[in-house]
Order: sequence, then structure tokens, then C-alpha cells
Amino acid sequence: MSGEEVAVPPPVQWAQRANVVFATICVEDCKSPDLQIEADKIYFKGTGGAEKKKYEVTIPLFKEVDPEKCLKSVRDRNIELILKKKDDGPYWPSLLKDKKKVHWLKVDFNKWKDEDDSEDELGGMGGGGGGGGEDLEEMMRQMGGLGGGEDKPSFDDLEAGTDSDDEELPDLV
Repeated sequence: MSGEEVAVPPPVQWAQRANVVFATICVEDCKSPDLQIEADKIYFKGTGGAEKKKYEVTIPLFKEVDPEKCLKSVRDRNIELILKKKDDGPYWPSLLKDKKKVHWLKVDFNKWKDEDDSEDELGGMGGGGGGGGEDLEEMMRQMGGLGGGEDKPSFDDLEAGTDSDDEELPDLV
């Protein structure tokens, strides 16, 4: 092997709303990444992970974003980006301009919402990057699961005597 390590693209997850795109660059312990957000692309270069691997990628965006209004947060386990779309409107069919499939890019289903879902969970960009799941307990209560205590099912009408599991098993020969 050569002495110079070749940089590889980091794992990236993405999701979107009508007005923003969420991108998560999944590199642990990346202390001082080179991260540039331009109107039509994202550039990332950094070293991280347990093996201190070198990562580098340029992501050509499907449409333009407003770099001045984009947010980025470097965390211990990843780098989170909230990219403000230049034009609110229909969902992008792909994060990448050329719509090709790449092994390092995946959908972030924790933040994903379909275009026809309501926007009330995030409420614009002020949701802290959360997305789906914050109100799961309330949703389950409305659906009838995880009951709040008032409508617990009653098992009083079940027969106490026989159960098919109580039958004796035949001997093994």
C-alpha cells in the first residue's frame, strides 16, 4: 500500500421539507472539518472515526440553496446541516443534481416526511433539526395504543376455565 491514504466519501443521510433540506454527514470525532456550503453544492473534507479515516466529498445539489440562511452543527457523532432552499416548493426528487445513485447517500427516515404530510411538527426552521418522532407518544394515544389510562380494555368477559395451551402434550417416542 502507498503511504498516502485516499480520501473516501463519508456516509451521508438526507431528508427534506418544502422549504429545507436536512443533510447529516456521518463521521464521528471530526474535530475541524472543512465544510463549505455554496448555492449549488456542499463540500466536506475531514478526518474521523475510530480509524481516523480521511473523508472528502462534493455534493452537487439538485437545486440551489441559500448559503446565508443554512445552519450547520458539528457534533461528536456527526455533522448536521439544515439547508434553506432558495425556492420553497415541491420536494426534490433527489439530493444530487444528476439523480444518480451513490453508495454513500441514504434517506434519513428519522427526519423524512412525505410531501403531502402536514408541516406542523417542524414549524419552519425553528424545530432544532428534530423532525419526526418527537410526539410519538401523543400519536400512539390518538391511535388507541399506549393508552393514557382512561380506556383500558377489560378482560372480565373471558372464560377462566379452559385454554388450548393447557391441553396435555403427547409423549415423545
